[in-house]
Amino acid sequence: MFIMQLRKVTAASAAVLALALSATACGSSDKDDSGSSGGGKIKVGIKYDQPGLGLQEPDGSFSGFDVDVATYVAGQLGYKPSQIEFVQTKSADRENALARGDVKFIAATYSITDERKAKVDFAGPYLLAHQDLLVKKASTIAKGEDLNGKKLCSVTGSTSAQNIQQTIAPKANLKEVGTYSECIAGLQSGSVDAVTTDDSILAGFAAQDKYKGQFKLAGLKLSNENYGIGVKKGDTATVDKINKALEKMVSDGSWQKAVDKNFGPAEYKNEPAPKIGAIVK
Repeated sequence: MFIMQLRKVTAASAAVLALALSATACGSSDKDDSGSSGGGKIKVGIKYDQPGLGLQEPDGSFSGFDVDVATYVAGQLGYKPSQIEFVQTKSADRENALARGDVKFIAATYSITDERKAKVDFAGPYLLAHQDLLVKKASTIAKGEDLNGKKLCSVTGSTSAQNIQQTIAPKANLKEVGTYSECIAGLQSGSVDAVTTDDSILAGFAAQDKYKGQFKLAGLKLSNENYGIGVKKGDTATVDKINKALEKMVSDGSWQKAVDKNFGPAEYKNEPAPKIGAIVK
């Protein structure tokens, strides 16, 4: 009789323990993105290697215009800065990261294009950038054609470099490297005469303390790049919430403050904040 009673007590205890463990597991999910009221976190995709836009600092913190935009938007969605987990999303993996659910949204110099819109949904745009040239302060390069016979640097496979070579300055001597940091170092040393990519990216590099006052943007506006916030295809509810957050960021002055803080030292003549849904071709 005693043994049977012991078995009953043991079984009951095990059942209680199993229920407790189950409740703990359900309450500790780090995939909870229900906002600060639920105590969860939100994962946001950014770049880690673009000064002025998305950069991981030596101490592990993050800085840049995209980071400021993402932080503001997440705040409007109900998340405190401590609840935001920034995830590195490289250009080639942005669509996959959203499709897999690795991140809730992506703010990473993500130009809105028809090809990308077939795979993801976009909120915004929140910045209109242009392909441009970065040159030394004393440079006489003032237009695209001036690059003929000059040394131009961009990253391998860059559409910006192809645009220069194919339509603007076919006699430019193109040097392709792995990162824009290498291009900027080459510009500083004099091994190249100009660097080309989006003006926002160039301004971010030029605004770094170690480069302040050395470079200037040519201001050529060789293309239109409408930066949007990428969201998983079909998640229209999140797109609507982000669009409202972006509108508020502009109206309360936070957008301009973020522009001034991140690009100001490069004397970046930014476009006014674009209207939601207004894509400039």
